[in-house]
Amino acid sequence: MGDAIFTNGTAENGFAEMFSDHIKGIGRMFYIHSPKDTMYERKEDVPNFFRQSWPYFILFMIMEHIVLRLKGKPGIRLNDGITSISSGILQECGRLVWRGAESYIYTWIYVNFRLVDLPWDHTLTWYAAALGVDFCYYWMHRACHEVHILWAQHQVHHTSEDFNMGVGIRQSMLQGWCGFIFYLPLALVIPPAQFVMHHQFSYLYMFWIHTEAVKSLGPLEYILNTPSHHRVHHGSNKYCLDVNYGGVLIIWDRIFGTFRPETDKFEIVYGLIYNQPSFNPVYLQTFYSKYVVEKVRKMDTFGNKVRAVLWGPSWEPGTPRLGDEDEKIDVESRDKYDVQLPIWCNIYLVAHHAVVLYGFFELASKYMGMTPISVLIFVFYIIASLSVIGMLFDNSKNAAVLEVIRCSALAFLTRSVAVTSPGLATALQIFYVTSAMFWCLNILKFLEIKITKKLD
Repeated sequence: MGDAIFTNGTAENGFAEMFSDHIKGIGRMFYIHSPKDTMYERKEDVPNFFRQSWPYFILFMIMEHIVLRLKGKPGIRLNDGITSISSGILQECGRLVWRGAESYIYTWIYVNFRLVDLPWDHTLTWYAAALGVDFCYYWMHRACHEVHILWAQHQVHHTSEDFNMGVGIRQSMLQGWCGFIFYLPLALVIPPAQFVMHHQFSYLYMFWIHTEAVKSLGPLEYILNTPSHHRVHHGSNKYCLDVNYGGVLIIWDRIFGTFRPETDKFEIVYGLIYNQPSFNPVYLQTFYSKYVVEKVRKMDTFGNKVRAVLWGPSWEPGTPRLGDEDEKIDVESRDKYDVQLPIWCNIYLVAHHAVVLYGFFELASKYMGMTPISVLIFVFYIIASLSVIGMLFDNSKNAAVLEVIRCSALAFLTRSVAVTSPGLATALQIFYVTSAMFWCLNILKFLEIKITKKLD
């Protein structure tokens, strides 16, 4: 009897603790924290809150989709949503490869050049770090729109023609390296653990403001960055360009003259001014860098070549740093790029994407115990798989051949899984062999997929 009571009590305590953890996890998405529960002395002790929040990302996206459908709106498109998730995985793969190297530079500056010793366990330090990180984010984000080479990395975040929470995780693999320099002045004051923690909190907050499901937050609109403010930022209308750079707070835009409120006079058109229709996340990560190189090559003087890299995306010789306002294109309407695949083909792609997602989380949980070359091989598999899946969503002419090669290679490589999980290895081999055989029949024209490309 006593053992039963003890067991029930333990189970209830375990459930209560799990429930409490989930409440805290959801709270983190809105920058709701208890400072005393989120103070760490060493940056190595700071949990990877961003990776822990992936289940909440998916949950919020599902909830948003349901709300939008109930309002009579399309919701999150499968191909566009998968592309956003794939871009988020690519960003995290970059972090696995870099292994937090950028934070080492921050720590080195703090150890050798800090101006003051703020106590890591003091509430004022916690709030100072939060404010400092958000201030630096404003200038980093602004620079990513006003410096051409930085825009080449950041632009992937703006490639979606929709505006939903999936866009919140559509990020660049390289922007962390391009943008971290803007945070380095904080190293003179803010302890590394506080910086690493609030840097994560800031990005978690910015996930949910990518939505059309929330109209206004009332008086909070004056202080916080909200979905209303961020919708303007993501527009390609001329009215929307180069404004609302804030992360958590919108006060920086109000102070530095880059704030613009949402208005009912214009229908916001999302995406790039010169959009590149594709669901291939690797292509979306890289195509603009090629354009920057081409622009540099066209310049006839060294000075203009430097300006083509460091001045604004709209700059041309003889114009101001950010380009001539009168010559900027005003996108007033645009049909969305879409490819209508059969239902079974969408199910196939979702299944394969889920396997890649599972592989990513396995890598993320074990990579610190792996050799760098093993991590690189695993990352290459993830990048290649996500690229081919995106090409299939695009109905690219080379996609079927590449999918045969990918599935055949993975059917061979999954034999290594048999050592620890023979059942899983067999299932994966059957999965990949069957997939490869189907696309072989497709290439030979024995089985064809009727696909309708449309712009709607």
